[in-house]
Amino acid sequence: MIRAGCVALATMLKCFWQWPVSGLCSMKVIPIAASETEIPGDQTAATLPEQMIPAQTMLAQKQKLVAEAEFAPQELPDDISPLSYAQQRLWFLDRWNAGSPVYNIPVVIRLTGKLDMGALEGSLKEILRRHESLRTTFSEEQGRPIQRISDEVRLDLRVISLEQIAEEERGAEAERRILEESRRLFDLVQGPLFRATVLRLSADRHVVILGMHHIVTDGWSLGVLLRELGVLYAAFLKGEASPLAPLPIQYKDFAIWQRQWLQGEELEKGLEYWREQLEGVAVLDLPADRGRPAMQSYVGRRLRFTIPAQLTQGLKEMSRREGVTLYMALLAAFQVQLYRYSGEEDIAVGSPIANRNREELGGLIGFFVNTLVMRTNLGGDPSFRELLGRVREVALGAYGHQDVPFEKLVEELKPERDASRNPLFQVVMVLQNAGEQVLRLPELTVEISSGDTGTAMFDLTLELEEGAEGIGGNFEYNTDLYDRETIERMVGHFLRLLEGVVSDPGAKISEVPLMTEAERHQVLVEWNDTGREYPREKCVHELFEAQVERTPDAVAVVFDGEGLSYRELNARANRLAHYLRKRGVGPEALVGICMERSLEMV
Repeated sequence: MIRAGCVALATMLKCFWQWPVSGLCSMKVIPIAASETEIPGDQTAATLPEQMIPAQTMLAQKQKLVAEAEFAPQELPDDISPLSYAQQRLWFLDRWNAGSPVYNIPVVIRLTGKLDMGALEGSLKEILRRHESLRTTFSEEQGRPIQRISDEVRLDLRVISLEQIAEEERGAEAERRILEESRRLFDLVQGPLFRATVLRLSADRHVVILGMHHIVTDGWSLGVLLRELGVLYAAFLKGEASPLAPLPIQYKDFAIWQRQWLQGEELEKGLEYWREQLEGVAVLDLPADRGRPAMQSYVGRRLRFTIPAQLTQGLKEMSRREGVTLYMALLAAFQVQLYRYSGEEDIAVGSPIANRNREELGGLIGFFVNTLVMRTNLGGDPSFRELLGRVREVALGAYGHQDVPFEKLVEELKPERDASRNPLFQVVMVLQNAGEQVLRLPELTVEISSGDTGTAMFDLTLELEEGAEGIGGNFEYNTDLYDRETIERMVGHFLRLLEGVVSDPGAKISEVPLMTEAERHQVLVEWNDTGREYPREKCVHELFEAQVERTPDAVAVVFDGEGLSYRELNARANRLAHYLRKRGVGPEALVGICMERSLEMV
């Protein structure tokens, strides 16, 4: 039955990639000057290392040909409204893995002060009205998915009072409700894909839980949503109209344009680069606490940590000296860690980018993010400095061909399908640069956090974001594979590795320190504390024979499920000794042993 399902879904996917898009929108390509461009995941040209400026100019000329286009948004009937490539992949994955909250994006807003429910509800409704993506559902017509955009602005704002619960139990109940709401499933066909719940803890304490499915939003979109929420709430609180300017385009216009632009010669040039870059990419086999299950479950947890401010500053200074960006330095260090764990020299790491390379897209809520594959060759035991050069070339090449959707890349490369792991990479690293997600509401103290969905999209995801106290980090990990204690050791290794490369970027990557001081003491001192008192007037073979007399039937050695008692081992050793004597072996003679590990070797 599973095999039949795979064939059916493969047939549907073939249909999806053949959307008729010609004539759906008009476009004029306008190049943008290099000074206005930005290296994805990194700094603007004004703050780039000097060695990076020529590359930045090259990227500006190459990738920004598509930076601005004059849309002619058209009213299209539902039956020819396509999904973007990214939406298409999530639609497929939702059908394949229904019943998992892995693509839920919850935002938890804790408010202290006087909350005006009318202003909050009006603000959320206005955001729904402005952004068609939040009013979109997804259905299937003639074997292909389509977007259906509702004209009705429908917000089911649930208000749940916890005031009747005892004060000492209220916080725990609120956390339980937050967890429950964060993991509540979405129905892509029925919708809605945006929902809001308010927990009332007291007259001046509320928790607002906003939930969205990833198919209609992304990390950048959360910043847009919070910014608009703050502006609208302040205006509605005073009885004023919305001060926000109308949006020039909607997400469906981007989806149509993407399919029109990414075809023919332009698409082929990008695919050709990625074919060469990812040919024969290896599966990364990291050691884990448990074997990989046959079907990926997406069950996961997160572990928070911080790269201290002093170490962060050291990383920035080293990056400038070596002519790379902070992102490239962190990626190189993470790849060294993966290399040291696995022993593999071909390391591919997924890296999401905002993919908003057009001015009109900056203020839209929608699913724009694309994923690049950063594949680096760590062969030859290079110095970390040399590795930085390799990573720089890999990153710049990826940036220059970032417009090819990851979904199109998977279709083209046809990696071997494996339900237990993600295609092309299993580990992800991201350095957030979408700007701090801030919400300012009059007369309210605001605290924002992400809800816990209890999921992990990949084996490991390293999320980094620069802040006032240094670089904040999260390790998201699949609990089918890893225990929390293992991830805690990974964090320690990552921090120790960063310290090592900052102090000596010329060190070979095999020699960069990885173990913490506590681990070094455990290995070098505690585990080496093997001293034992024994009769020093006797030789080793005499001590062994004395043990044979004391416990002849006790197990002396075990290998591969088989064992020998002390009596059996002694008998075999004596037979071998007699044989060697016959061959002329005497005292002080050296006898070489060339055997696989076994009972016979002992």
